[in-house]
Amino acid sequence: MTKKNLYIAPSILAGDFGRLADEAKRVEEAGADLLHIDIMDGHFVPNLTLGPKAVAAINRASSLFLEVHLMIYNPYEYIERFVEAGADRIIFHFEAVENVEEILAYVRTCGIQVGLAFCPETSSDFVAKFLNKADLILLMTVNPGFGGQAFLPEVIDKIRFVREACHHLKIGAGGEVVKKGEILPPYLIEVDGGVDDKTAPLCVEAGANVLVSGSYLFKEKDMAIGIGKLRGEV
Repeated sequence: MTKKNLYIAPSILAGDFGRLADEAKRVEEAGADLLHIDIMDGHFVPNLTLGPKAVAAINRASSLFLEVHLMIYNPYEYIERFVEAGADRIIFHFEAVENVEEILAYVRTCGIQVGLAFCPETSSDFVAKFLNKADLILLMTVNPGFGGQAFLPEVIDKIRFVREACHHLKIGAGGEVVKKGEILPPYLIEVDGGVDDKTAPLCVEAGANVLVSGSYLFKEKDMAIGIGKLRGEV
């Protein structure tokens, strides 16, 4: 994995909710590639966070690519609202819905990217069938719901399994099937939870190329230095 194919996504869940616009600007000025926004409903996970109006405010404050991670039941009912608020990619959970393929297709019709997330306890066997239907697979490296949790090392094998599945199925970025002689960018495998300068290299070595980091980055006085460490540049 070359550094140019590694994307850093600070999670604003770890920021100051009273200063969301300032935090979004801070992330952009620090050199992040995109901004990760967690949406929790208090039912799928035991926590409540932000809504469409907060995403719209963040969108006004930053020109970064906005990734909205829906940790909620019934995501279908909220997709259009988050698209209107400025989401560039919506990620929903495999475990939260019954009609996974229908929702993947619906998000695409909204003209934005779509990702599918999997909790740590969900078998990696479920992932492969969706690789060519989603732009990104998110593998949670903590149990979703709260920031600041310890990284779960057992997910490393799942990252490796998914990356090998991409190679075996010849799936490129955006779910395109790689034809003979073509070279497409690596499929996006994202990790979220407990990602810091110690765990990031383990994830990248296993095949992850999008790193979501919250507490680690927002605790850094100079977030740019923290981002550099995750990239392996510092």
